[in-house]
Amino acid sequence: MSSISAIVKEKIGGRRGLADYSLVFIVLFLLSFGLVMLYSTSSYESMAQHGDAAYYLKRQMIFTLLGLALMVFVSLIPYTFWKRISLLAYAVSLGLILLIIPFGMEVNGAKRWLKIPILPIQLQPAEVAKIGVIVFSAMFIEKLGRKALSTVRGFILPMIPAVVVGVMLWKITDNLSSAIIVVAIVFGMLFVACPDYGKFILIAVVVLVVAAALVWYTVNSADTNSLDFRGERVLAWLDPQAYAGGKGYQTIQALYAIGSGGIFGKGLGQSMQKLGFIPEAQNDMIFSIICEELGLFGAISIMLMFVLLLWRFMMIANSADDFYGAMLVVGVISHIAVQVILNIAVVTNTIPNTGVTLPFISYGGSSVFFLLSEIGIVLSVSRGMQREELARLEES
Repeated sequence: MSSISAIVKEKIGGRRGLADYSLVFIVLFLLSFGLVMLYSTSSYESMAQHGDAAYYLKRQMIFTLLGLALMVFVSLIPYTFWKRISLLAYAVSLGLILLIIPFGMEVNGAKRWLKIPILPIQLQPAEVAKIGVIVFSAMFIEKLGRKALSTVRGFILPMIPAVVVGVMLWKITDNLSSAIIVVAIVFGMLFVACPDYGKFILIAVVVLVVAAALVWYTVNSADTNSLDFRGERVLAWLDPQAYAGGKGYQTIQALYAIGSGGIFGKGLGQSMQKLGFIPEAQNDMIFSIICEELGLFGAISIMLMFVLLLWRFMMIANSADDFYGAMLVVGVISHIAVQVILNIAVVTNTIPNTGVTLPFISYGGSSVFFLLSEIGIVLSVSRGMQREELARLEES
């Protein structure tokens, strides 16, 4: 019996291992690929602005290494711990967003960051809020139960905390994209948890109708000069060439990059659009450089890696020990899936331009740091499954 136990421990990594090596491999691949593409995309701008071709790469590597350390640490914490502090995590999220008002730092015209005292680090509260909402909503949904979720009241209640955070992100930090992602995370969790899918179809139809009405109103506005920057983005989305000198410029350059890449691309490091044509290409538009340098083949390959990542998440959620663990993983699935879809949709001009990074690949310290903490939570759920499996085998 002891030999069987030893074999099982060796296969699943034992009690202190990360357990899910396939998930770890996918994450490490995406991180490594992201660092390679970040250097390729940003080296020209890094040299021009900072005198160091690896300036952005070095900063991203620091946060990546810190994030990996955090991922390992979080994976060793039993995921039930987050249930006990879920209300505190939500309150901290709200508090950090409120701190933007007196202490927020403005970067590129947006006041969305907090300066960490002593350390040369800027924190984006929106990234913390996403984790806080996942942890809190998982607890809230489990407490309500599947039966209550089938009622209108049971469906609306878990959405309220997410909407509160979303509205605060929108109004205080002027970050509508993060607000949409936060609400979409909880919507995705409810979609999986709720046995009745009819209401989701109705909500999707209503959202599409409202969005279409807003687009129609924007297009037919009597005075287009009075539109805010989001209205201008809608117009630039519909006709980028007409706004080539303004809001449509980045989109047009990204489409040039995608189109010039062809099937197999120009080759790693051979992009022309990154040479000052696409502003901040290492951030939201890095997918366009992937298409230009690695072509359609590279773009599809990286999308398949995200599909594999989400598939592995789903396997863990389906096998989780309890409903709370499953909801935690579903929250991470919703977060990453929504962000990947929105980023690629923006780069390909499928939706109006908005600031959404590509997970694990785009430049952004706060983003990669807290994304890896979410991976740590998923690994913790996976380790719980492995412990249960080991206990059953030892008993038998």
